[in-house]
Amino acid sequence: MSHTSMDPTKMGIGRSVAVLTSGGDAQGMNAAVRATVRVGLYTGAKVYFVHEGYQGLVDGGDNIKLATWESVSMMLQLGGTVIGSARCMDFRAREGRMKAALNLVKLGITNLCVIGGDGSLTGANQFRTEWSTLLVDLVKAGKISDDEAKTSSHLNIVGMVGSIDNDFCGTDMTIGTDSALHRIIEVVDAITTTAQSHQRTFILEVMGRHCGYLALVTALACGADWVFIPEMPPDEGWEGHLCRRLADQRARGCRLNVIILAEGAMGRDGKPIGSEDIKKLVEKNLGFDTRTTVLGHVQRGGTPSAFDRILGSRMGVEAVMALLEATPETPACVVSLSGNQAVRLPLMECVQVTKDVTTAMAENRWEDAIKLRGKSFENNWNTYKMLAHINPPDTKSNINVAIVNVGAPCAGMNAAVRSAVRIGIIQGHNMLAVHDGFEGLAHGNIVPITWTGVSGWTGKGGSELGTKRVLPSKYIEEISLTIAKFNIHSLVIIGGFEAFMGGLELVTAREKYEELCIPMVVIPATVSNNVPGSDFSIGADTALNTITSTCDRIKQSAAGTKRRVFIIETMGGYCGYLATMAGLAAGADAAYIYEDKFGIRDLEMNVEHLVQKMKTDVKRGLILRNEKCNANYTTDFIFALYSEEGKGVFDCRKNILGHMQQGGTPTPFDRNFGTKMGSKAVLWLTEKLKEMYRHGRIFANTPDSACVLGMRKRALTFQPLAELNEQTDFEHRIPKTSWWLKLRPIMKILAKYNISLDTSEHAHMEHVIKKRVSMPAPLMKKHKEEEEEEEEESFIFITFMCVLHVCLFYMYVSGLINHLNQSYIILCPLFAF
Repeated sequence: MSHTSMDPTKMGIGRSVAVLTSGGDAQGMNAAVRATVRVGLYTGAKVYFVHEGYQGLVDGGDNIKLATWESVSMMLQLGGTVIGSARCMDFRAREGRMKAALNLVKLGITNLCVIGGDGSLTGANQFRTEWSTLLVDLVKAGKISDDEAKTSSHLNIVGMVGSIDNDFCGTDMTIGTDSALHRIIEVVDAITTTAQSHQRTFILEVMGRHCGYLALVTALACGADWVFIPEMPPDEGWEGHLCRRLADQRARGCRLNVIILAEGAMGRDGKPIGSEDIKKLVEKNLGFDTRTTVLGHVQRGGTPSAFDRILGSRMGVEAVMALLEATPETPACVVSLSGNQAVRLPLMECVQVTKDVTTAMAENRWEDAIKLRGKSFENNWNTYKMLAHINPPDTKSNINVAIVNVGAPCAGMNAAVRSAVRIGIIQGHNMLAVHDGFEGLAHGNIVPITWTGVSGWTGKGGSELGTKRVLPSKYIEEISLTIAKFNIHSLVIIGGFEAFMGGLELVTAREKYEELCIPMVVIPATVSNNVPGSDFSIGADTALNTITSTCDRIKQSAAGTKRRVFIIETMGGYCGYLATMAGLAAGADAAYIYEDKFGIRDLEMNVEHLVQKMKTDVKRGLILRNEKCNANYTTDFIFALYSEEGKGVFDCRKNILGHMQQGGTPTPFDRNFGTKMGSKAVLWLTEKLKEMYRHGRIFANTPDSACVLGMRKRALTFQPLAELNEQTDFEHRIPKTSWWLKLRPIMKILAKYNISLDTSEHAHMEHVIKKRVSMPAPLMKKHKEEEEEEEEESFIFITFMCVLHVCLFYMYVSGLINHLNQSYIILCPLFAF
């Protein structure tokens, strides 16, 4: 869909937008409200807060207030929703909706942005559908004039999904889900230490009455022994299976067991499964010391994660654009996330698929329920099943797979190693751990690694294998000898740009060293997020959250002193990902990076911008600088410039965050991402090994036998290392193009810079792709038989017609038939086909 070339700063002139939050609160809602307000004002529109959700819309009065730029300042780091939310019974009645319509018409509001769950969004769509009849009734009642009805003849609705359960189909992540996972994982990590001390079993109950996303991802992120989710109740006899699994883990040397339970978990018979039921089962059958923890509303609280702030901000921008671009024919849409892409989807299509999940669960179609939840949910479930429920085979494949960490350490590396090791063992392979990077590979610092050898690794930061920045070029011959000595058949390389470069050097050396002709896969893992072939790297999310939380504290310190500007230096080498995304998440006034060139005029403009800002109620500033953005405009130079130019208006402080960005325990995203990347990498290598097995040995020398596994837009893909050469700036160790650069204008607009926003980059309306779900077995069998009969009849008919017409044509050209109509000869074969 092509967008008009209208000046975005004039799109909203003469129009009014209202924003409300409804239903359960979720962290990140404030970021969405802030972005909606500021982008609305940027377009020239009036923007209104609707306090207390639909109840405020019905009651009107002071509940609907004009928003200003300053009124949404310092909202980003706050949990919940500052404009309030309420479950409203009045709005469910037509009389209540008529009152809401009256309040909107009187203020000239014809664009409504609703942030909430599927119930809230369904209500918004009903309101939009009834709008014209509501206006007719208001005119008849004499409450509005004909002119007012004409001016407000159409209501545009756009939804943003705010729900910690992630229970809305059509989006990979809803606002609040990632933050809820942060709260859960904090508790799991704390429980793990006490459970190990006493060899206990812990049962953790998380939210998710109808959706098991939180429970499932938590189970993946902490390596839980069992998870109960509503979409897939355990098989009959699960009680015995669970007890055997817990006993088996203890027998392997594990000092604790973790069971994750969604609050809506149930058995195949439809009866609820509670945490106390499981506790009694474990204590009775195994005698294990067992404890239960029900998290409750702690999952809704706290500071939003960096991901939720960025998600809310991006969705807010997209929502305003969708509202202002809408026509009376445009269906009500919901803005959502697919991979790293913002998409617009018809609201009611998403609601219908969400209802289809509930229907599938009610009809015991469990596999369908998993599929309808979406590809992300399905992938999580399949990965969990492999890691937790499939036992290693008795027969070995005699394949040796080596895993090496390369470059700087980062959070999430260990999760990828653990997943790769266990999936490899499940495939029957012998897994080898290479310590100390390529140098360790050259010197034979290699040991077998077992299932229990990686227990508890998902929550550990850094690199348990040890890692070095040394590239393989100086050790190529030694590495080839080591590969031959240990009979290594494939290699998993986990790391940053050094891992990418090292993989390329090994591929180049294949011409000389045949031992290097083995399948290889590079898994990007670096805080810098600068590996070509992937939009995201393991570790970047943890670093981003570290920077964001530090910025929050630094900004808070200025609340008392006022008139203070902080200049913060981030890591990333020449890659500006961390500085840009942290700028979005922390509400920075500017972020200086190498990819977006700047000069002294830009610095002067930024200083003047802060001088003007200090005249408002917001008397603090935040500037981020990527460590290698410019050799001359150093952190010290920028600090000195701001200090000098801001004399008498504001003072400056500087902070260099340093290696704290590489440390800490991995975030839920990095644990989950690392787990899925490690799993997918080894499964891909297993298939490649089958392809490359020739004449009793493995020989891999094609470009597609050495790949980078990366996230590209909406999917995990394998791209040959050799093909990524063209896409790489080797001098500055960054990709030539980066998707996140398109988000920089959003950061600047939200900081009140008067710049142009390229509306052609905004998402167009898509449709929900419904999974083909299975029918009940008898119907499926009958349907399949009918399809086969139809295919067989069609095949016989087409074959007969083709043979007939070939014979007729041969008889005609041979003179055996003299008066056959030529058009018949031409058209009949076409008809048959």
